[in-house]
Amino acid sequence: MYAKVVGVVVLLVGVLGLILGDPEDGFLGILTIDIVEDIIHLGTGGLLTYVGFAGTNALVKSVVTLLGVVYLIVGVVGFFLPELLGLIPNEYSIYDNILHLTLGALALFAVSGNAAKERTTTA
Repeated sequence: MYAKVVGVVVLLVGVLGLILGDPEDGFLGILTIDIVEDIIHLGTGGLLTYVGFAGTNALVKSVVTLLGVVYLIVGVVGFFLPELLGLIPNEYSIYDNILHLTLGALALFAVSGNAAKERTTTA
């Protein structure tokens, strides 16, 4: 379920970012928008959506775990290197970092919750 819902939302965020362009004050004045991030959102949102609707349980768990770890790393690094070593043209705000940390934590929580659920149903 996480992959389906978050995948569609992140995909839509990427599309919205492309439509809005590259405003100086970001989205709602708090979240960074730039072409690099929009492309990343399209890719990760598309991947999550695809595996959520068409992937096996093992593939979904692997992709959600991997992207969860990546989001956590981006969230932590964003506090110290807001341009991610020049990869992101506009600096991440504290809200971007909190959002990335939240998405990463939710992903790992979803995977661990699903693993616990699988253990109780097979036992």
